[in-house]
Order: sequence, then C-alpha cells, then structure tokens
Amino acid sequence: MDDRYQYLALMAACVLVTLPLEFLLRARVYRRPVRLALAMLPTLVVFVAWDMLGIARDHWSYSPRFTTGIMLGPMPLEELVFFLVIPVCGLLTYEAVGSVLRRVRGGEEDAHA
Repeated sequence: MDDRYQYLALMAACVLVTLPLEFLLRARVYRRPVRLALAMLPTLVVFVAWDMLGIARDHWSYSPRFTTGIMLGPMPLEELVFFLVIPVCGLLTYEAVGSVLRRVRGGEEDAHA
C-alpha cells in the first residue's frame, strides 16, 4: 500500500471495526444523526482550532510521506478525518456498552430513543 494512504486506511479500519456495534448491539449512533452532530460539533470546533493554532505556531507538522497532500488550509485532510472518525467510534462503543448493560439489567431497550 502506498504510504500516503495508510492513515486513511487506519481510519477506515476503525469505522469498519466499530460499525457492527450499530447493528449487532444496537448502539443507535448513526440512526440519530442530529444527536450525533450536536455531540461532535463542540469537540470538532475546539480540536480543529487547536490543531490550526499548533500548525501555525510550528508546534507540530505532518509528514507528506504519510498524508495524501489534500490540505484544508494548513491542516491535512487526514487530521479532519481523525477528528470525525475517532469520536464516532468512541460514541459507538459507549452506546453499545450501555445497550448491553440495559439488556443485562433487564432495562428498557429504547431508553435513549
């Protein structure tokens, strides 16, 4: 695999590994897009701003060898993808654990409907 796509491939793998949680364990993250967007928006805004500031101040940089070269201002596409994918994977995991615990405890399945 071309080194430029390794990071994006890793992000795709994260999505693929956690995607079954939506269906098998009824995480219901993707089925509530407005709630997902509201949960992610503040974090996305803060971390994109923080990243842009860090890049502008030369606190960190990104290797062209491991990025596609698609830039969103000074930030590579892969960084934005990271800020989207990892929180979604975390939410899927959190909601899946909650769903399992509700079932184990005999609770209502649609408690978060």
